[in-house]
Amino acid sequence: MLRDQPRPSSPVHRGDFPDPCVLVTGDRYFAYGTQTGDVNVQVMESADLARWEHHGDALPELPRWAGPGRTWAPAVLERDGTYVLYYAVRYEAAGRQAISVATAAHPGGPFVDRSREPLIFQAERGGSIDPSPFVDGGGAAFLLWKSDDNAVGGVSSLWGAPLQPDGLALAGPPVELLHHDAAWEKPLVEAPSMARVAEGHYVLFYSANWWESAGYAVGYATGPTPLGPFRKETVEAPWFAGRPGMAGPGGAEVFQDRDGHWHMAFHAWTPPNVGYENGGARSLWIRPLGFSDGHPMAG
Repeated sequence: MLRDQPRPSSPVHRGDFPDPCVLVTGDRYFAYGTQTGDVNVQVMESADLARWEHHGDALPELPRWAGPGRTWAPAVLERDGTYVLYYAVRYEAAGRQAISVATAAHPGGPFVDRSREPLIFQAERGGSIDPSPFVDGGGAAFLLWKSDDNAVGGVSSLWGAPLQPDGLALAGPPVELLHHDAAWEKPLVEAPSMARVAEGHYVLFYSANWWESAGYAVGYATGPTPLGPFRKETVEAPWFAGRPGMAGPGGAEVFQDRDGHWHMAFHAWTPPNVGYENGGARSLWIRPLGFSDGHPMAG
């Protein structure tokens, strides 16, 4: 059931900036986006979430085991003054996507990846993409991601695991959080992001349907811990879908601004230019987000 129909607005950045993640640090905001052209990880900076300055590539070099051209869905976590970047990249030896990790002393980078192999690679499930870090109320960090099963004809799932305190490795076994099973989600679920609404109440957002279509949209599930078990609240229809002036919204990441207010960053096409073959771009949108009785409402 569609719980909310947000009023139309416009993107805060009209260029191609897919799979956005916004980091709040001090009095500044940093946004990270999927590769465009030869820029592996796009990074922008803002003081107000409305006006953004593009700083180019936050990850100018990939590790030796990774191949160029498929660097997706970056997200950054601050751990004791170090900034930790999680991102999906091509694992050349396997010919599939995997998740890696890099670090920097500044949120704008440059990030350096010294790894010799992926942080996460679910070979039997077609690979792993869309990492999203989450920090619980007590400061414990978790990583969420998608197993790329649909790349090999399987049913895609969302996963989570606790992180070590420095954020550089998993601290426990992965747990499957949910999988694609609703008609509106076909052919996949992906792009997890989490909010802690109250003690014992977590909202897991995800995107579903085909990313390069007007049908791409956002659903959500609720659960008692960061690792579930989760109950889908959007079985019959998505929670946040396209509308006049906005098509195929998704790749959403939720975050709190420096005053504690919730927002949702996501990308969307501008009709009628849906899809890259039709001259489209996945522009950056940021909308206010609230919760009522534990359920999300976009402003």
